[in-house]
Amino acid sequence: MKKLQCIAAGAAALWLAGCAGPVPLATPGGAEPPPQWYAPLPHNGRLADLRSWWQQFDDPVLVELIESAQTASPTIASAASRIQQARATRIAAGAALLPTLDAVGSAQRGNQPPLPLATTVQAGLQTAWEIDLFGANRAAAGAAQSRLEAARAGWHEARVSVAAETANSYVGLRTCRRQLAVARSDASSRAETARLSDLSARAGFTAPATAALARASAAEGAARATQQRAQCEVELKALVALTALPEPQLQAKLAQPWAEPSQAAALAVAAVPAQVLAQRPDVYQAEREVAAASDDVGNAQAQRFPRLSLSGSIAAGVVRTGGVTADAQTWSIGPLAVTLPIFDGGRRAANVAAAQARYEEAAGAYAARVRQAVREVEEALVNLESARLRTEDARTATEGYRVSFVATEARYRSGLASLVELEDARRTALASETAWVALQRERVAAWIALYRAMGGGWARPEEQASTAGTGRPRR
Repeated sequence: MKKLQCIAAGAAALWLAGCAGPVPLATPGGAEPPPQWYAPLPHNGRLADLRSWWQQFDDPVLVELIESAQTASPTIASAASRIQQARATRIAAGAALLPTLDAVGSAQRGNQPPLPLATTVQAGLQTAWEIDLFGANRAAAGAAQSRLEAARAGWHEARVSVAAETANSYVGLRTCRRQLAVARSDASSRAETARLSDLSARAGFTAPATAALARASAAEGAARATQQRAQCEVELKALVALTALPEPQLQAKLAQPWAEPSQAAALAVAAVPAQVLAQRPDVYQAEREVAAASDDVGNAQAQRFPRLSLSGSIAAGVVRTGGVTADAQTWSIGPLAVTLPIFDGGRRAANVAAAQARYEEAAGAYAARVRQAVREVEEALVNLESARLRTEDARTATEGYRVSFVATEARYRSGLASLVELEDARRTALASETAWVALQRERVAAWIALYRAMGGGWARPEEQASTAGTGRPRR
């Protein structure tokens, strides 16, 4: 009879397990990256170590500012806090797989006729353990572990983002000051032309309208220089806010001369998109969120099955009654309790449906993140190649227009060119110099964008573990 009961109980458990829907895959399909990049790769895809990438700018000020910004960033602080929260949640979820042990103590005095007045003092231990028959607690622990890994990746993503934002702000300020130097030089040249034209007009050699045009041009140049100076001040305030450094201290650091980095080209891109996506912390974070959502589905499904728990206790005490003291030692194992859900108004089924919907949401977010990662790398590659191709032409144009302006200015002072010709040559030269400085900023910004799109030197935890014992640097 007992054998038949055991067989029946096992069959019931298998039947209940068969009623459960399949747990989704931890990593969904449909988010595969393309087989190759469709934009030119710098250096033929040669690999490089991105962790020390900022050092190749040969600019210690930039490195210091990035470190200051990462220290002061509230985004990174929030990401670190989320790691602590996820770690605590993981510990709590893992503890559900183990038995609990509590110390208890009690003291009681009273009488129950016909028994005499008695004092009972007792202390002991109680234990309870829920046997994870269908994996509900294991699924919860797995979800907590995945979310901890996602939080760690989020912290690295925040650091990469802050570094890129600080570098962009720093390069923006440096190039803004270059633009300011160009604007001031242009304003000085216009002012000198206006002065000479005014002298010529007073002597009767130049028409008053021509002198007025020269004064208008000088005023326009001065206004442009003032506007550029204000823009540089705004850039400076933004960098102060990012780095949390006092403005005088930051100004002292920026007083050092700056040269556009020429070695940023050491950054390279792997030829296969999947290799790049594997080193992006945000993609890994989205992947871990999918795994956590998958475990949540398993946990919700397991809640619909029977739950088996075992408890026990052991205690030692004394009982004093009628002047007589006696030991009171007790122990028990059990009960071995089974809880079988019968009717809950559809609550557990609704929880399963909700968990399934959250999994689908996480899977969709993961696929979108993969597509966005590919897009960011492709866009950075296109912008980088565009800046590279335009560099030589822009340099030639700037030098040619500058030579033309100098020659026209000499002709104007000799009376062989009109002020209109001079102003036309000036506007062309100014536009070309402004475009040249902007192109330099665009080129560096494209490298920074590519650095960020490639994950900034972060490596997946399994890759870190595989290279830890080899002594080889992570790629």
